Amino acid sequence: MGKTDLDRIDRKILAELMKDATLPIAQLAERVGLSQTPCWKRVQKLEATGIIERRVAIVDPDKIGLGLAVFVEIEALDHTPEWRDTFREVIKSFSCIVEVHRMSGDVDYLIKVRVEDMGQYDAFYLALTQALPCRNVTSKFSMETIFHTTAWPIPIH
Repeated sequence: MGKTDLDRIDRKILAELMKDATLPIAQLAERVGLSQTPCWKRVQKLEATGIIERRVAIVDPDKIGLGLAVFVEIEALDHTPEWRDTFREVIKSFSCIVEVHRMSGDVDYLIKVRVEDMGQYDAFYLALTQALPCRNVTSKFSMETIFHTTAWPIPIH
């Protein structure tokens, strides 16, 4: 099941679950215009095919003491498969890394880090740069999150 296999009902189900994955199946079915059993079967199929990867609780990082968001730009030391493999292994060792993107343009990778404070970020930075040889590492500190969502803008045709 790929993106082209999703019909309007599947897209509605996904849109609703991205807003609130705790919806009882009866409410979800009502919102998408199905009875409960067909709706539940569609949800199971979306999970089985990996379109729904998992269901999670979204936690406010500020309220659990992770108030500092840092975007870290990394320029690779070189572009060999060995460096990339090392990079992939190193980033797995840091639980404070919450996103990693391979980029086009001036930087090779963009990492988002969530930590308690500057001291914790400095410890992360020192450990990262010790474990991973880089050409350049630039840190950009978020002053305020203006908008954040986990609901993708899924087109419902």
